Amino acid sequence: MRSVDFYFDFSSTNSYFAAFMLPEICARNDARLNWMPTHFAALFRGTGFDVMAMTARKARYLWRDHARYADFTGLPFKRPRRFPIKTAAALRAVIAAGHATDSDEESRERAHAAISQAIMRAYWERDEDISSPAVIAATAASAGFDGDALIAASDSNSIREELTAITDRAIARGVFGAPTFFVGDEMFWGKDRLDFVEHWLKRAV
Repeated sequence: MRSVDFYFDFSSTNSYFAAFMLPEICARNDARLNWMPTHFAALFRGTGFDVMAMTARKARYLWRDHARYADFTGLPFKRPRRFPIKTAAALRAVIAAGHATDSDEESRERAHAAISQAIMRAYWERDEDISSPAVIAATAASAGFDGDALIAASDSNSIREELTAITDRAIARGVFGAPTFFVGDEMFWGKDRLDFVEHWLKRAV
């Protein structure tokens, strides 16, 4: 079965949009979506990139462009007061949610989608503090999970190591920004390359 690897972080505005657009693309093309929660703060430290290194003019433009994109897609969007925000706990919760469900890939994909989209909405639509374990637990509960159990599981060494492993694998594959998508070995960066992702899926038929 064809698949797309989706490297994302909750502090990435463009990952928010992709988290709702990409599942539709995968569904149209009968492709599996592999949600790859990635600690981009650690990735940036490892690659020497400063995410905040931009001019005030560029920052103003980007926030305006995000608002236009929200209008274009119909997705709600609110500029959060806490930006950037620590996301390691939320990313670990996604991994824990996958382990909390059945072992088959389809069940894990559904679990990853549910928790990831719920946390994205909490941050980018409701301006909630997703660095808080209590907020993550409540958000997880709203998505049908046992929030307290998920938080406890996500703090385990094994889940921490898995997040590190995903992030290290992203670096090894050449990932430098979020969101990044892979169709096979072909890499695409940014939500504005989702058309290319769909084109590559069709080529893989």
